[in-house]
Amino acid sequence: MRRLLSSLFLCLALPATAQEFTTYKGHGGPIMGLVVTRDGRLASASFDNSVGVWTGQSPRWLEGHDAAVTAIAEDREGVLVTGGDDFAVWHWGAAPRKIGQHKGKVTSLAASPDGSVLAAGSWDGDIVLWPLHEGAPETLPFPGAGVNAVAYSADGAQLFAATSKGDLLRYDMASRDTARPLVRHGFGINRLVVGDGWLAYGAVDGVTRVIDAETGAQMADFTLDRRPILSMAHHAQTGQLAIGDGEGHIMMVDTKEWRITHDFRAMRQGPVWALAFSTDGAVIHAGGIDDVIYAWPVALLDSYDPAGGNTRSFLRDVATMSNGERQFMRKCSICHSLEPKPSRKAGPTLHGVFGRKAGVVPGYRYSPTLDGSAIIWTDTTIDALFDQGPDHYIPGSKMPMQVIAEEQDRADLIAFLRQATKED
Repeated sequence: MRRLLSSLFLCLALPATAQEFTTYKGHGGPIMGLVVTRDGRLASASFDNSVGVWTGQSPRWLEGHDAAVTAIAEDREGVLVTGGDDFAVWHWGAAPRKIGQHKGKVTSLAASPDGSVLAAGSWDGDIVLWPLHEGAPETLPFPGAGVNAVAYSADGAQLFAATSKGDLLRYDMASRDTARPLVRHGFGINRLVVGDGWLAYGAVDGVTRVIDAETGAQMADFTLDRRPILSMAHHAQTGQLAIGDGEGHIMMVDTKEWRITHDFRAMRQGPVWALAFSTDGAVIHAGGIDDVIYAWPVALLDSYDPAGGNTRSFLRDVATMSNGERQFMRKCSICHSLEPKPSRKAGPTLHGVFGRKAGVVPGYRYSPTLDGSAIIWTDTTIDALFDQGPDHYIPGSKMPMQVIAEEQDRADLIAFLRQATKED
């Protein structure tokens, strides 16, 4: 009863816009990144290769990436920038353009406070400063491993980087010298947030700590028995820090008193890959394995049941599926639908795939390799695709690297597809 009365009181005290649990539906794959721009737009990066810019429940789609969009940020002029599994960095101004190409997945982006460059971190081990207007790109001294996160200090004098090796580094942007290590954690550091004189980081082993930005001395430790830490968001004006983990929880921290204010199971199943506060800090947006963005009023977090996890077929009990369906769910379902209608998934529909020429589904933007390909999808070609792997069977295609090693598993997948994709 006390919790109910408390929730009712908060509902009366909060503005109407901050009271409602909201969902944003339209993507065709998991949500990999979120940002709320200074003018209040919610923008989302997805495994479906696209970026959604939301006005109410209606998204505007930004298309250009050839693989999952994994990083998203905003530059000083309010323009969105993105990076992806296609190793590309895009700037979505009035004339959208690809401004850079890495040699590995782009994991993190940070626009310099002066608006001149975009820092991009990649699994290729490079941190590149891509010019937003003019000039040549500059690669900073090697950080020692793949880069998972980058972030500028408020004045732009320093750039912080977190690596897969577990180092948290600080680059002096005046000298551009080799970075100074602040933390040698030992496990990969996935996420990094810069505050006023402090840094918060989250790691593969579940560690969530706050350190002094100058000395590296530990200021607070919010490590719980959950791993890995996959997302972080900071709202400076209200002093809130949100942390998402691989087990579906969102932990909220008061950065003024360094205490946990909420520890909320947000997702019924799956991780929290993306977090973003509303401009006033009253709402926290989150994304994960569902193709839905969820938004909760912060003050009422503890009043809600976990969201999502009910509709994704690949999260079903495997005992309820045939082996062929299990192969499809594990290897294909995140990118491909079986329905005849168009979808926003990363790949084209497989409806009617047998006997169809590759690269001909209307409305789907194929890679040049498949656009005009002579391949006809049959039992033999589908078997070869998964026996060799798409990267060997169709070099240069957008299909992710994956192999089904067992001949019987491939045969069961083909039998399932024969039945599930046949045209009426």
